[in-house]
Amino acid sequence: MLTCARKPVLCLLACIFLALAAAAQSASFIVSQHGKPVGSASFSFTTAGGGYASTSLVRIAMQGLDYSLSKTEQLSADNHLRHVQLSATVNGAAVTVTGAPDAAQMLLNFSANGHSSTTRLPAQPNAVFLADFDPGALETLLALAVAQNNRNLWAILPKQAGSMEPVSLATFADEQGTLDGKPITVHHLVATIAGVTTHLFSGPQSQLLQAELPQQGFALIRKGFVLTPPAKPQAAD
Repeated sequence: MLTCARKPVLCLLACIFLALAAAAQSASFIVSQHGKPVGSASFSFTTAGGGYASTSLVRIAMQGLDYSLSKTEQLSADNHLRHVQLSATVNGAAVTVTGAPDAAQMLLNFSANGHSSTTRLPAQPNAVFLADFDPGALETLLALAVAQNNRNLWAILPKQAGSMEPVSLATFADEQGTLDGKPITVHHLVATIAGVTTHLFSGPQSQLLQAELPQQGFALIRKGFVLTPPAKPQAAD
């Protein structure tokens, strides 16, 4: 039996190991628009290199939008971004983005339509690489929000030349739902990023359950989760 009073260093290492093991997880989501399924999304986190390796996949096929995304990340033990690589296709147009901290900057390399470009953004330690419909990014944002008490959070938006945007989080009253048929307490947060809002619904361990996205009528809903009552439809931004 490990006695922390006698072996505090071993206890600390054990706690770190357990925290990392608890973070190894995956989840699948339905992408819907106005309540109709139009695609799927998923994320997977595993422990690697003293931190986490994460993967996100998104596929949407509907009239006016044919979208796919594949993203891999390396994160530190405190969910800080070490490296990211994204490949996406939007209505036949392909783009790849890689990013990593570089001294006091965040370096982003873009490749699209045969052209390459580089953007340097001011580095922020609590920054999430936030692509459209990415549940893994929202899961990381929720983890950072807990660690930072909802403060000093940032989003790296890989659109056009890329930008670093502050994230404002507001907390609303808890709601209720079921996950795989079992009752669950649901935390409700609203994230405001670059002037648009995303409603986030998370579980007791801050796991992402549902997101009402700023795009008109879109939502990410974890498979097996039902919010009761359902979220009210959001007006278009």
